[in-house]
Amino acid sequence: MNVEETELPGFGVRKDFMTQSGRRIGVVTHRDGETELIISKWEDPDSCQASIPLTGDEAAALGNLLGSQRVVMQLTEEHKEVPGIVTRQFTVLADSPYRDQPMGRASIRTRTGVSIVAIMREGEVVPSPGPDVVLRRGDLVVAVGTEEGLEQTAAILRRG
Repeated sequence: MNVEETELPGFGVRKDFMTQSGRRIGVVTHRDGETELIISKWEDPDSCQASIPLTGDEAAALGNLLGSQRVVMQLTEEHKEVPGIVTRQFTVLADSPYRDQPMGRASIRTRTGVSIVAIMREGEVVPSPGPDVVLRRGDLVVAVGTEEGLEQTAAILRRG
């Protein structure tokens, strides 16, 4: 994938790429720190059809959503030959009893046999997080285990 970076004098920086369907998708980071998601027109990939302003939290959430899909797809591919093993992701919600708590407090592995293999946070991957990693609202927790264990994990992250 070829990501192009273009200086926008007095404005900021645009980073974008051409999709297989022939549209450009990218992000403009303004000098003042604002961020926009941009999408080109079908008929003219150099003209903008949509520009969506994003707050810092929204940009981080979008990065998590897109990045976690890739991590989950890789893990799913790696575990497809192992019967009964599934990869799933969970979002740490604002009302989770483990929000702003070290992950070890949830005792997920001990209680369910599920392994937390990564956390997606603000577009970054925290691989193999230890029990001292603090869970934050909006984190995407990537877990591997049995269907039953993953269902229990979801319940733990929601209700404790």
